[in-house]
Amino acid sequence: MNHSEATQRWLGIDPGLAIIGWAILDGQPDLSAQLVDYGIIETSKHLSTPQRLVEIEKDIHALLEEFSPQAIAMEMPFFSRQIKAAGGVMQALGVINLVIYREKSIHPVFLHQSSWKCHLGNGKANKAEVAAMVQNFFGLEDLPIDDSVDAIAIALAGLNGVRNEIN
Repeated sequence: MNHSEATQRWLGIDPGLAIIGWAILDGQPDLSAQLVDYGIIETSKHLSTPQRLVEIEKDIHALLEEFSPQAIAMEMPFFSRQIKAAGGVMQALGVINLVIYREKSIHPVFLHQSSWKCHLGNGKANKAEVAAMVQNFFGLEDLPIDDSVDAIAIALAGLNGVRNEIN
């Protein structure tokens, strides 16, 4: 381990139109990681897609301002042809990417779900299994089983150097 490596602050994002999971980690690759905070951003299904995107823009801006991450890892969703939500999720992903670059000039690391889940030890883990692994890793007593647990795992994978060639 190179001791000149400084601790980095990572923002992990599990994107969506209805629910976005987010997590902030501080750490050094393969050495340590501290969970700083995590949560979800929810938009109302009663709003139009453009209204929801404006809400996402404001909330991502607030996260960036509050936590000032130096690096960002985000899941790149994979959709089968049957998923109707794909268009909204991809629009949300675009807005998130735009805000991150506009505010912080950061190019996020995009990770496939199987990559960040493999980093935990099970590429096919369900949300409860991901929560259990994250809970164990960080020594947490309990953790909500929602999109924030995925965001924690995504940030951890990014911090530890997991990469996919996605631009």
